[in-house]
Amino acid sequence: MTYSRGSYASRNILIHTRVRIPRYLISKTEALATSQAQSRCMYVPTHACPPPRLVLQLQLQLYIKPRTRLSLFYKDLLNSTSTSTSGEFITASTMQTVIRQSFKKTHLPLRTILRACQVRTLATSNLSIRWGPKEPLLYNGTIPEHFASVVSAHGDREAVIARSPGPNSHESTLTYYALDSLSNSLAHSLSSLGVQKGDCVAVSLGNGPEFAALTYACFKLGAILVPLNPGFNEQQVAAALKHLSVETLIIGAVTDLAYKPGRGRSNQHLLQSIVGDVSSSKIQSETVPSLRNVVVLDNLASHPDIKFDLKSYRAFTPYQSLIDGPVHTVKPDSPLKPSDVINIQFTSGTTSLPKAAMLSHRAILNNGALIAHRMGLHADDRIVVPPPLFHCFGCVLGYMATATTGAGILFPSPAFDPEATLRMCVDHEATGLYGVNTMFVAVLEALDRGNVVSQPPRHLRKGIAAGSSVPPSLMNTLYERLGLQDLVICYGQTETAPVSCMTSPSDPFEKRTSSIGRVMPHTGVKIVDPLDHSKTLPIGERGELAAAGYLVMEGYHGDEARTAEVRKPDPEDGTIWMYSGDEAEMDEQGYVQITGRIKDLIIRGGENIHPLEVEDCLLTHEGVREASVVGVPDERYGEAVAAFVIPARGWTPLDHMKDTEEAPIDKANTEEPGTLSRDGLRQWVATKLSKHLVPKYVFWIDEYPKTPSGKVQKYKLKDYAKEILGDEDNKAAQP
Repeated sequence: MTYSRGSYASRNILIHTRVRIPRYLISKTEALATSQAQSRCMYVPTHACPPPRLVLQLQLQLYIKPRTRLSLFYKDLLNSTSTSTSGEFITASTMQTVIRQSFKKTHLPLRTILRACQVRTLATSNLSIRWGPKEPLLYNGTIPEHFASVVSAHGDREAVIARSPGPNSHESTLTYYALDSLSNSLAHSLSSLGVQKGDCVAVSLGNGPEFAALTYACFKLGAILVPLNPGFNEQQVAAALKHLSVETLIIGAVTDLAYKPGRGRSNQHLLQSIVGDVSSSKIQSETVPSLRNVVVLDNLASHPDIKFDLKSYRAFTPYQSLIDGPVHTVKPDSPLKPSDVINIQFTSGTTSLPKAAMLSHRAILNNGALIAHRMGLHADDRIVVPPPLFHCFGCVLGYMATATTGAGILFPSPAFDPEATLRMCVDHEATGLYGVNTMFVAVLEALDRGNVVSQPPRHLRKGIAAGSSVPPSLMNTLYERLGLQDLVICYGQTETAPVSCMTSPSDPFEKRTSSIGRVMPHTGVKIVDPLDHSKTLPIGERGELAAAGYLVMEGYHGDEARTAEVRKPDPEDGTIWMYSGDEAEMDEQGYVQITGRIKDLIIRGGENIHPLEVEDCLLTHEGVREASVVGVPDERYGEAVAAFVIPARGWTPLDHMKDTEEAPIDKANTEEPGTLSRDGLRQWVATKLSKHLVPKYVFWIDEYPKTPSGKVQKYKLKDYAKEILGDEDNKAAQP
């Protein structure tokens, strides 16, 4: 049994538990004659439960086999126990009597029964832990098996619509039948290159039909898809390939760049650096000894200013040669299993070197399907997805969610282009749009220019925002300007495939803007003490967010030490929990709010300051487009609050104050319309938050350093602030 320690004189702590009873015990007892509907909660009054001031309520559910649930019903036992004060009360000692009498015909001592039964905490009323619903059921097959059923049901529907970058954009369309056939051809060709089940295939491409088809080609072979950020330099690519002993690399001749359509980066130097002798027909790379095949996609037509004579490089295999393979279904070397690792995702690495998270068929497939279910995705939807396929946002929330429902996914450009995104929404009467906050803001700015489309999108309603919470002001604008009435927020991490919490279109507006929603089906989330992961915190307290369930990664490839730091079994029942490093709090309804990163917490004079609270306040100022808050060293307080602000379009920052000055915050705001001043922003925060939260420093910045998924790399901002403040100190010290 599980006790929860607390100091609640008049409050009750509710603990639901489930008990797994071994079959050899079930066969010896007659206590399982009741149905799930008869299960009930037991209340233990505080005075009767040792140690003092502890409250315990239990609901015991017995699991015989998967999806067969029976339970113990205690009414008769309760009414017959002398220690019970009424039919509704039971003491801790009586609970033991109940269990003993339930198993009285086993003739086994109580300790034997309890040792054989696994007790697991499911949910609490006053503790920050929740388990999601059991519906819809998890799919127990592999991704290719599920995809075959989708092709059978929706083969004629458009699966992928993609456009090339630049003014002379070309559009490609694949139906589900065509996607199935193309992925079969690619799978056969990859097999002829020696790719087998379990081999890593690295793909460094932008969003397009090639990446979409290669994804299913790898899955059908049982090969492990390793998406690489096309923006990686030669050192990063080489390190990733070497870490995973990759034998096959598929890469574009040119890497498309966000916000720069048709002005990409040539990969000629990168390939020469990695491959070595590119004139040889056989690859012998000293940098990556495992490398055997380099397949190059010729996308030079979209980048006429780049010269790269692919034909002179004998070491490369043209992507075009792979699409001529047979179209019939490919058979892997050995049967695929849902638990097989099928995808390795490199984490964003905001504070450290990227790690290679291993994800299974079961994790990716079910996460995509459950996302689609909660957001209300249907086969007739057309979803515009600018987030990259090399990231979980694009490949799971986008591609896997649409593919599990037979919906269409629309790629407006290989890399993010706000104007192309807006055109795609209008031209194809899209019903949904995905993005991070910065993407949505850029699309709105493109709409404001008035020369991109003749009219705003008229059919948008659904969408996903991820990467950070959406401020209410932006959410309202997305409702009014783009029609995204059913926009939802998804939260997760690469290591959980990725979504563990999500809002619903039916949630109250306040919850859809202030929270990341509630736990997903077949998933558990809890908030624990960052210094003691065994301690689950009460409702309303901030701590570290953790997730459990089918979605948890298998581990970091080749890094058991770092895996053990974040992927830990529960000491009571062995449940694997993934600890996020994110600070969060949970309310009584189970809604979770992210309050920052544990490592980003600012400690000023012994007081904890949560950067997100200050950032949200700054974002309410109409002249602030983006805000990011970090802690910087301070001689007096240990740390001081520093805000990096990107002014909104049409607003001009004033530099009449030095960064290192801390102006009075009780004077009136004298900003002129359309201008931003440091003391004006500090005054803005001071009128809304307590004094210690007011930034000591305000820095103007044009663009944040970000990860490929759009997360701000705050450690770089800290370094930048230290550099600026150090320069100011040096100037002040000069005679």
